[in-house]
Amino acid sequence: MPGRTGRGRHGRWTSKVTSWITALALVAAPEALASCDAAGDQARATPLAARRHYAANGNVPGSGGYPPGRLGFTIADVSTRQQLDQLPAGVEALVFVGSCRGADGEFVSRVGEFVGQPQVFGFYLMDEPDPQSCPASQLAQESAWIHQHAPGAVTFIVEQNLSSSKTPTYRGGYNAANTGVDLFGLDPYPCRSELSGCDGTMVGRFVAAAEAFGISRSTIVPVFQAFGGGQWVDDGGGSYLLPDPSQARELLAAWDRAVPHPAFDFVYSWGSQRGDIALETAPTSLQQVFVGHNRELTGPLPPAAP
Repeated sequence: MPGRTGRGRHGRWTSKVTSWITALALVAAPEALASCDAAGDQARATPLAARRHYAANGNVPGSGGYPPGRLGFTIADVSTRQQLDQLPAGVEALVFVGSCRGADGEFVSRVGEFVGQPQVFGFYLMDEPDPQSCPASQLAQESAWIHQHAPGAVTFIVEQNLSSSKTPTYRGGYNAANTGVDLFGLDPYPCRSELSGCDGTMVGRFVAAAEAFGISRSTIVPVFQAFGGGQWVDDGGGSYLLPDPSQARELLAAWDRAVPHPAFDFVYSWGSQRGDIALETAPTSLQQVFVGHNRELTGPLPPAAP
């Protein structure tokens, strides 16, 4: 599902030296970082009676239903009211917005139709926004509007790493203190052709980088890699590899050690983008890894936000 940038719902970012320079120029002062940490600890993550599971892209076919549910996923990726209305009972929705224009008339009209709908878990404001084109103040306006008008819903973004995968940083990007956003996704995608496999230590590096910029661990959402191939190029000049079942289990374990109690977890991706292999068409053996993970951690869900 193409986004405003044309990269798709969840693109893979390739680092640019100019972005690194901008990020370094925007580094917060130490006292600001302390404020970020305090704000992050008060984020509005939903109480965890059970783990929620989300997989992006291609969730709701035209005829309705929710195919990822057969693998134990519980939160649907929706962008229209029609998709929301087609969801089966018991499935929650994360509504993709993708504007970063503040709480203007278009935003209010777009988001307003989801306010008060009991299946809405939250709003996915932006995917890997660039601080050069998406000011934190715009996200702050959007998050504040949602908190005021849909107080049971969470706000969420996936962060863009502003350096390389070897030395990740989020300094100069977004945290709870400068956006009021509740939850922050981290997406290292450690399975790569230049590594001839998967580097599980990448998970810890990305989490440490987020905490260094005041993103509280309790507000981090792990993004699991379940895609490979296609036309994507990683920041090392290689391609992404679809993890095999053993590698997927190791990565799930690495995330569980780093972020043991997230508000929800995120698989990229259910549906294919740019010709890659995604979970929907992945080998059954890999799908079963996520079935086991999702069903082990999912019990009766708490009531959806009013």
